[in-house]
Amino acid sequence: MAYLLNYTRKPISKQLYDPKLAYSMHLAVSEDGREYCALNHNSGILYAKATENEDGSLNPKSLKNPWLFPVAEGHYGVAAIRIEGDGEDDEESRGRVLLFETENLTEYREIGLLKLGTEYIERVACDYLPESDTIRIVWKERTGECFMSQIGNLGEGKLIQAPTGSEDIFEADNYAGRALAEPGIEGAVPQNAIEITAEIAGELRRNLLTPVNTGLEFSERITASNPKELNQYRAVALYSDGSSASKKVDWDLSKVDFGKKGVYEITGRVHQEHYKFPIAPNRADPCIGKWNGRYYFIATNDADNNHTLYIREADSIPELLEAEEHLLLDCDTYPGIGGLLWAPEFHEINGRLYIFHAATPGEFFYEESHVMELKEGGNPVCKEDWSAPRRVVRKDGSDICEAGKEITLDMTCFEWEGIYYAVWSQRQFLPKDLGAWLYIARLNPDEPWKLLTNPVVLSKPEYGWANNHTFVDEGPFALPGEGKLFLTFSSAAVDTSYVIGVLTIEKGKDLLDAGNWKKKNYPILTSRSVEGEFGTGHNAYVTDEDGNVWNTYHARPGVDGVRSSGIRRVHFNAQGEPVLDMTEELDVKEEYGSVKTLLTVI
Repeated sequence: MAYLLNYTRKPISKQLYDPKLAYSMHLAVSEDGREYCALNHNSGILYAKATENEDGSLNPKSLKNPWLFPVAEGHYGVAAIRIEGDGEDDEESRGRVLLFETENLTEYREIGLLKLGTEYIERVACDYLPESDTIRIVWKERTGECFMSQIGNLGEGKLIQAPTGSEDIFEADNYAGRALAEPGIEGAVPQNAIEITAEIAGELRRNLLTPVNTGLEFSERITASNPKELNQYRAVALYSDGSSASKKVDWDLSKVDFGKKGVYEITGRVHQEHYKFPIAPNRADPCIGKWNGRYYFIATNDADNNHTLYIREADSIPELLEAEEHLLLDCDTYPGIGGLLWAPEFHEINGRLYIFHAATPGEFFYEESHVMELKEGGNPVCKEDWSAPRRVVRKDGSDICEAGKEITLDMTCFEWEGIYYAVWSQRQFLPKDLGAWLYIARLNPDEPWKLLTNPVVLSKPEYGWANNHTFVDEGPFALPGEGKLFLTFSSAAVDTSYVIGVLTIEKGKDLLDAGNWKKKNYPILTSRSVEGEFGTGHNAYVTDEDGNVWNTYHARPGVDGVRSSGIRRVHFNAQGEPVLDMTEELDVKEEYGSVKTLLTVI
């Protein structure tokens, strides 16, 4: 038997952990009910969704005093008090509680508000009654009065019994939860704890803790006739969640004579690239592309207030770090292309190389997505070999949105099941600022500055981690998985609040139907994921010659540091989902980095 603690946190500061993050449900597991291990970097797992107005604008919401409880057939429910994003009373939630349901304690469905009375509710508790297949719900109003009722089906969220009052109902053992001593977790405000099986606790650890290297496997005997043939053999690194990763080995062959047949004992080290953060100060929104066997690096240039784009070229990703920078574009090169040269990305479409980026003639409110094309046989580091930027338009050539009132930026492109798509961030400022939303449309691969379908809203910044300090979903980038497509994106302000969220869709489903996409309740990379990196976001992916997927991103080396580029290997966990916070130390532990085998030279 194990225990699962549900808690919220005390807000720290606007920069480190403010109300929109602290007022969410956090989870921790324990074997003895006393010492708890915080999950997900001591960050929220469950957030209340914002409500939407008729004009599409959002009203941010948070939650307090959540109560986690088991229900029939291995499902769980959560009842909580919905509040405004900053923690104030939510008038719409007066006399109501917010209900959720989950099957795995990591993915939650928000059912909605359940009306209990007319007064503000301070506390709520629930338990499942198997004999009647109902849920007993108990609540305490701000007046001090306590009531009890029953819910039939959690998914319907309706009372099936008139409330009855009781003065001491919360004193009963059933509603006190376990004795919640201080769990030893920074900022934790304990709510309740439930018993769970050791198997469920293990599954939660595997899903909500960063995988750690726990071992290494390699063949006891291998055969080769020359050093190059050794490259076919890979070590398999094992991880705490049950996943694995193939690793190249750097061999010590000083005692091997490939001109002489025989058996040799050889040793080696798991090959690992070392990228110390930051790899490029003052470079945000980084992207590495591969073209004709070479690698290219490009990023937003914060050093000159986003007035230039420079490109680097090298034979390998590590060599990009010291490669020479070549000027690609500045705000004086073309008429109509001024400052704010943002978020450049390399994309290969039908065998041609393109750069998608945002630019404006001058003012911020005219920022729009553009595409540049490399001429046939052109050199990517030669600016004369690139076309002038073209503004992305609809199929009929009309503008995606009205410049001066709306902006588009961070456009990305990808191919999925034989079709090219574009996803971008679009923000209406006039007549009312609606925040930045993600849009998707099919893209014309022959003229990739043209959409083939009308834009569809894909995501809005509805959770507290996405509307923190500002309402923004931006920086999308696609990552194909096993039978799934992952679309990561960045949310919140470009300060320490910046985070990376993820949308997922299964193969065979229509990408233009937003209902087919599943958004994770919580971000997968934040300021709490890797020590010393704040405001992580705006990432892109590249696959190297060994099949490793790398995530390029920007973060701040300190709360007040400048936006700077970083790179880290993408690990895929036991469920096939991307892990973006596996540092080099977790990827290959020192004690598992060595390899020994018998080599037969033939």
